[in-house]
Amino acid sequence: MTTVSRDKIKIRGKKRLINSFKYAFQGLKYAFEYEQNILVHFLATVLVIALGIIFKISSVEWLVVFLIIGLVIATELINTSIEATIDLITNETNPLAKIAKDTAAAAVLVFGITALAIAIVIFVPKIILLF
Repeated sequence: MTTVSRDKIKIRGKKRLINSFKYAFQGLKYAFEYEQNILVHFLATVLVIALGIIFKISSVEWLVVFLIIGLVIATELINTSIEATIDLITNETNPLAKIAKDTAAAAVLVFGITALAIAIVIFVPKIILLF
C-alpha cells in the first residue's frame, strides 16, 4: 500500500475551499438530525436571543451572549466528533473509550453551566426590575 503525504493531499484551491464549507454544513446538518443536545442548545439560543431583544441588552452583552452560544455549540460538535471517532475505533466497552466520551461530554456541560451563569448575570437583574 502506497502512502501519500498529507502535504500532497492538502493542495489549496477554490474547489477545496468550497468543499470545506460544504463538509462543515454537512456536519451541522448531521448534528441537527441526530444529536438531541444540539436541538436543546438551539432552543436555548432562540430563547436567549428573544430575551436579549426584549430586554434590549447592550452591545457588550450581545458579544458575550454570541460568544458563549458559539462556544457551547462548537463544544457540542467537538463532543460529537470525539464520540464518532471512538465508535469508529472500537465497538467494545473500553475504560479509555468511556473516559474520552465522558470527558468530552463534561466539556459541553462546563460550557453549558458557564452559559447559564452568564445568562443569570445578564438577565436576572433586568427581570427583577420588572417587579
